[in-house]
Parts: sequence; structure tokens; C-alpha cells
Amino acid sequence: MAGLIPQAFIDDLLNRTDIVEVIDKRVTLKKAGKNHTACCPFHQEKTPSFSVQPDRQFYYCFGCGAGGNVIGFVMNFDQLDFPLAVETLAREAGLEVPKEESKAASKRRSENVIVIEVLEQASKFYQYQLRQHENKQVAVDYLKSRGVSGEIAKEFCLGYAPPGWDNLLSAVGTDVKKQQALLKAGLVIEKEQHKSGGSDNLTKFDAQYYDRFRHRIMFPIRDNRGRTIAFGGRVLGEDKPKYLNSPETAVFKKGSELYGLFEAKKSSTKFNRLLLVEGYMDVIALNQMDITNAVATLGTATSVRHLTRMFRQSGEIVFCFDGDDAGRAAAWRALETTMPHMEDGRQVKFLFLPEGSDPDTYVRSVGKEQFEKEVDKSTPLETFFFAKLSQNLDTTSIEGKARLSNLAKPLLRQLPRGVYAQLMLDRLSETLGVSSESFDQLLERSPPAQTNAEVFSLPDAPPLNFGPNPKNHSGKKLASYRKPSSLKAIELLLRNPEIALSIAQDLKPLHSAEDESRKLLLSLIEMVRKKPNTDTYTLLGYCYGTNLRTQLTQLLKSERITPQEGIKEEFNHIIDNILSDIAKKLDLLELRGELNSRVSATKDSN
Repeated sequence: MAGLIPQAFIDDLLNRTDIVEVIDKRVTLKKAGKNHTACCPFHQEKTPSFSVQPDRQFYYCFGCGAGGNVIGFVMNFDQLDFPLAVETLAREAGLEVPKEESKAASKRRSENVIVIEVLEQASKFYQYQLRQHENKQVAVDYLKSRGVSGEIAKEFCLGYAPPGWDNLLSAVGTDVKKQQALLKAGLVIEKEQHKSGGSDNLTKFDAQYYDRFRHRIMFPIRDNRGRTIAFGGRVLGEDKPKYLNSPETAVFKKGSELYGLFEAKKSSTKFNRLLLVEGYMDVIALNQMDITNAVATLGTATSVRHLTRMFRQSGEIVFCFDGDDAGRAAAWRALETTMPHMEDGRQVKFLFLPEGSDPDTYVRSVGKEQFEKEVDKSTPLETFFFAKLSQNLDTTSIEGKARLSNLAKPLLRQLPRGVYAQLMLDRLSETLGVSSESFDQLLERSPPAQTNAEVFSLPDAPPLNFGPNPKNHSGKKLASYRKPSSLKAIELLLRNPEIALSIAQDLKPLHSAEDESRKLLLSLIEMVRKKPNTDTYTLLGYCYGTNLRTQLTQLLKSERITPQEGIKEEFNHIIDNILSDIAKKLDLLELRGELNSRVSATKDSN
């Protein structure tokens, strides 16, 4: 019953996608405790009853009963069928949707699960060493000297990699499989003499590998779901380099990740801007001062992927790099990367620190209040743009104006067409003393660069025959849908998978069912019974890969889900009815068989 999109890919996509991030782009969410709320986008209401649960990566409306995972939400809100919804989310996550998965690809995905597991184990190991290792005091003293409290250290899961060549290897690499997973995670290094060969039959503590991180403060790098995917390590001795990052792996692409983004989204403060800094300690120091909207790149220049992720969270970005030549050069490179993505409504600023300062030292010297005032007064992109290009030019002379024009035109051509682009052109034409109309002709504008929205857009999908658009707040009820009882049972099972474990009836008659919805129901029950920890997302992915996905989408959109306390009873009642119906049909077939036998016997006797 598998669809063309491999189930393993759907599972991986769900793990990489944050439902809060996706929904908040479409519906403004407000944090309420652990969850987020809003007025439901699928029916008209004045009091918010729509809830998004980050822990379960699930949404549910207590008013109309709409609920599901992030794929279901995109299907319903964007009016897309399942493959297009998956493709939309995959593009936003920087993934390519495979149409068929080879055994090798399936194996790689399974290996990635083990890699994530050892990374989490490594994080717990390093945190434990910071509390218990005999040399912990040197690490604790360093953190205290940087003003880091125990609370912040705990929030960011800071740890300590003690001196030695096999501490992590001995603790986590307890078998060959784990050792190889540590290698794939970038946590151990293979010795040169072993790279050209070796046996799969290794002993528990084979000397083939050694720990990558030794005598360093450890900074776990977490993805948008909070899973540890890599580490950064700050040396405590004289070794080089001072900061060492994990290498890129199957689960870690440093050009896409932002340190501190998970913690920023998890914080109770609703931020309206993101502050991009250079290092781990900059993020830590700002959080120590209760500035929780700071993120950092991981030793790389700001990339398009970084910008895409930041603009999803906020319409304003403030770049705050070190107050030296390297920091100012990084700021200009960030501006160049940003230009093609300056759509109307977005704002980019630059906070230039005093010479020799970095965000870590500066915020501790001036305090939170003064630092935030300076962020508020930071330099807008357009001011930095013209000041930088005009540097060392006499813009009162013809030659200087011509030079400024030649420097500015290639960058201005990259701006997406819109009001902001026009205002930038007007500013340049004013500086040059040329009318906007004449300058437009001189500029010979090429077609504008694609915006993020265009890069990630999909062809318009044909309208689905689901009745009224759920985004239509006209007050009309969604189209009614009469469903078989087996589909209702599937709905309840999706809501609460563990109810499959409460079934006392013999389900053997279901194996003879010819109805597809009953076959699917049986498959889902067997999945949960085989793996009791099977969650809603796995079941939804399995359902959406079947021919019933359209009916299930309609069902989840238009039906009110049974209250939690009544789910188990209603589910078992439906199962009883289905089994009773099958038994009646079997009895009827048996009776027909007997009648046919009697008729045949009568004919033979005559």
C-alpha cells in the first residue's frame, strides 16, 4: 500500500520540520504555555480554539475538530494534495523528494537514525563530565569567567570533553555498530593506518579510532526539533584551533544551521527581530543578559539558506559582527547575500561595534538596556550600502558619481521588483543628480532576481473536490461527508494510536475484508500492536501513501473528533460493529451456499 514517496523519507521530513514554524508563516500564533494558539483558519471564530503542540508536532482545533501533523495542515491550508504538500515542505527544508527509494537509500536513512542516537548520547556524556569529571573545575572556571550561569549552561546543554584519546569512544562506542556511528557523526577520527583497510570484526575498544574533541567546552548544535546534530568545541589549553566544529555529515550541513535558533524559538519571549552574531559565546552571553533572539552561523559566511530560515521567523534581521576588519568585511558579504532577498516588508540592519569589541564582551560591558538601545538605532541596509560604496569617492564630481553608479548597478539589479527596489533606485538617482526616468533607462534593468517565494513555489495544483475552501470564513459549514464506520475508526486511531492496544476481540475476520478502508484499519492496528510506541505521524504518513488519502483528508477537515475520554469506547464499539457485519455476511454466504447445494441436489434427484 506504499505510495511513490518512500515512507522513510516522509518520516525524515517530519523529523526535520517544525510544525510551529510552518503554521506561524500562515497563521499568526501566540504562545500559551508549552503550546501555541490562534483563531482557527478552518472555520470562523472569535475566541481562539486552534492549538499547536510542539512536543507532539500536532495541531488540533477544539471548535471544528481539524487536526493532524504538519503535512496534513499544509494540505488543508494550501489546498494541496499529499505529494505537493510533501514537496512544498521538502523544498523549505532543502530536501529533494525521492520518487522511489533504493535499498541503499533506505539503509542510509536507517544509519542516520543511529547517528542521531549516538549524538544524543554524546551530548549527555559531555554534560555529565562537566558535572562529575575530576578535571571539571577548569571548565567550570572558564564558564564562570565568561559570566555563564549554571542555568544558561543547562539550557544550552553545555558540556566538557575531558583530556584523553578514548573517553567518548569507551563510553558510547560499546560495539562495532556504535563505533562506526560515532565515525559517521564526526565524533571520532579514524587513524591513518586503518583508513586503507580493516576488519569488521573489531573488539570493543579497538584502537582504530580516537576522540575528535579533547579538553574542550562543548556546545551542542541542535536542529529545529531540538535534536543534537553536531558539536562545537572551545579549547581550554593551548591547542589549535581555538574553536573546532564537527565536520559535515549526513545529518549536519553547517551552511544551513544556525546555533541558538532552537533555543530562541523555545524561549518564552516573542521576538520581532533576529540578531545574527558570529560565535557560540556571543549567543550564550546575550542569553545570559536575557537577550534571547540571537543566533550564530557556524564558522561560515551568511548563506541564502540562513536568510531563508531567519526570515521565516522574523521580518527583521540585525547583523552584529565583531568590531574589526574581519567583522566589517563579513557585514558587507552579508549585505551582498541579502540583496536578492530584500522583498517589501523585510528589514535588514547592521550594528557596528567599537573597534576590538565583540557581542560577548560588549553586552557585558554596557548591559542589556544600552545594548538594546543600540540595536534599535542600528544602521539600515540602504545607509550601509551607499556609505560603503561612496567611501573614498568624491560624489560631488562627475567621475565620482559615475564610479558610484557602476558600483551600485550590479547590486541594485539583484533586488526583487517592488517598492523597496524603487526607493533604492530613487536614492541613487538623487545622489547622482539624474532623474529617476533617465536613470531607469541608463540602468537597463534586467529581469529581477527570483525571490525566495518564487524559488520555492510550486505549480498551481488543481482544486480538490473537498467542498468549500476551509480558508473561506463566510460562516458556512464545511461540506458534510458520510463515511464508513471503518474510516471513523481510523480517525480515532490517528487521534490516539494506543487505543489499538485495548482491542480484546479476535480480528481474524478482518483479514477476509475486501473493503479497502477495513484493510487499512487492520494494517494500522497491526502496526501499533507490533510497535506500541508508533506515533500519529507514522500512521498519518502511512495513510497518506494509500488510495484513501483524499477521503481521509476530507474526513479530518470536516469532522469533529470525539472527546478524548470517549475515544476508546467508541473505537471498540465500531470494531464490534464491523466484526458483527463481517460475521453476518459470512453467515449469509454460508446460507446461500447451503441453499445452492440443496437446489443442486433437488435437480439431480429429479
